[in-house]
Amino acid sequence: MRPPFFCQKKMAAPIGSHEEHRGRQVFQHFLHLQLLKMDISPSSSDDGLSNSHLSSPSTPLLVPLDPEGGGKATPASKNKKAQRMDRGSEEYRLRRERNNMAVKKSRLKSKQKAQDTLQRVNQLKEENERLEAKIKLLTKELSVLKDLFLEHAHNLAESVPTETSVAGQDQATP
Repeated sequence: MRPPFFCQKKMAAPIGSHEEHRGRQVFQHFLHLQLLKMDISPSSSDDGLSNSHLSSPSTPLLVPLDPEGGGKATPASKNKKAQRMDRGSEEYRLRRERNNMAVKKSRLKSKQKAQDTLQRVNQLKEENERLEAKIKLLTKELSVLKDLFLEHAHNLAESVPTETSVAGQDQATP
């Protein structure tokens, strides 16, 4: 029997890889749990796989979230804590109250961040409009100054006599 959260691999990892080994460990653990539920000794399973890793402290024990399947596996320690919590207990009420306060705080923080972002967007739009108006003004000013400069240079060029005519006039006047 396959666990509901375990799916067949499509040779994504090479044989003997860490992922394949971990998948085998999860599957073996699931089989072990199924055998324990049926009150069958794990040594009587004939899958030919070793169960020595189940007692290893480096590998957390995993159990399915619900018997029907679906979802991810959670460490057994977390699952037991959730089951022991009585909805009418003081501890449960305090945890819910703290969680509700944390959710409110998170939502307010998120809302404030959105408002700050919107305010910043509006500031940048206004600054952009001001800068674009300044660009237009400076472009017009540049155009006017360029025209004045060209006109002055043209007038200056017309008023200055050429060197050949100036030299000829100097010799004729003595």
